[in-house]
Amino acid sequence: MQLVEAVKTSAEVDQVAHKLTLNARGNPLYADLWMFGLQVALRISDLLTITYEEALQGRVMIKESKTGKVRNITLNTKAVAIVKKRRDANPHHTYLFEVQSNRAKDKPVSRIAVATAFKAVGDELGISLGTHSMRKTRGWLMHSSGVSIEMICRVLNHSSPAITMAYIGITQDQVDATYHEFVI
Repeated sequence: MQLVEAVKTSAEVDQVAHKLTLNARGNPLYADLWMFGLQVALRISDLLTITYEEALQGRVMIKESKTGKVRNITLNTKAVAIVKKRRDANPHHTYLFEVQSNRAKDKPVSRIAVATAFKAVGDELGISLGTHSMRKTRGWLMHSSGVSIEMICRVLNHSSPAITMAYIGITQDQVDATYHEFVI
């Protein structure tokens, strides 16, 4: 399994979204999925199961496929805007991120297709990008803005802050740097 990275800045987040749209020849599916995934911090397997019926409520209730835990996530304004934009563009779809092909009608886009699209953009930008990058990026940007590791742990539904720190990519070099930054 390839380890993927968090995107470290808001500018890079936007750059990834832009490249995802360009690579899909103007189709916003992957860029919308990227931006929505950043808002809700769900694993890709859970993200792809979201229907319009759920999302239009302004809240998503998911039983995580990996942990079996129930997550109740309120959708922020950006997530709600993505849902409304996608619904307006795809009024007959069931899933928020549904395939636009006759061969796979009424099914969400596949995890493999998302991973392939993300990897291609990551290769262009020199970032190891994958489906977990959305969760890692949200955690990293929260951490960078001063949100406590414990709160990030809750958002990502991790069992301990140590797991969260490793997950978002806090490295030994960063820990070492604090000894030079905070001389008492």
